Amino acid sequence: MDAKVVWKQGLSFTGKADTGFEVPLGAATEVGGAEDGFEPLELMAVSLAGCTAMDVASILKKKQQDLTAFEVSVHADRAEQHPKVWTQAVIRYLVTGRGVDEAAVLRAIELSALKYCPAQAMLTKVIPLELKYAIYEAQGDGTARLVKEGKFEPKNS
Repeated sequence: MDAKVVWKQGLSFTGKADTGFEVPLGAATEVGGAEDGFEPLELMAVSLAGCTAMDVASILKKKQQDLTAFEVSVHADRAEQHPKVWTQAVIRYLVTGRGVDEAAVLRAIELSALKYCPAQAMLTKVIPLELKYAIYEAQGDGTARLVKEGKFEPKNS
């Protein structure tokens, strides 16, 4: 895998990788940026969310779960001093569908966390990751009712 950034001006760059897609990178005005793109650590959070989301969605589809909406969010706490690394992160899976089985959701999260998601595998070596989930039952009127929420705890912890 190869990736690069190309400087545009100031603290503005365009990032590109093997797929050929481009993403704008920028910085906050208080550090001299123009706020015209993702900050690099924001992309790391998006990468983590995307990596595990793709795994979980694929596994739930294979388990024939009837999803109507799915979202994965990442909240990362940062150190106050430079280099302001992440100190911990919470990944939250919001699963909405009809008759979604909690065991299927837990297994999908487990497989992503322990087997498939390289972003998660790398980050768990340096910071604690907490994995939370909420399952909603889709109602016929476009709303959803919370059915279950919880936390994935690996069996070896």
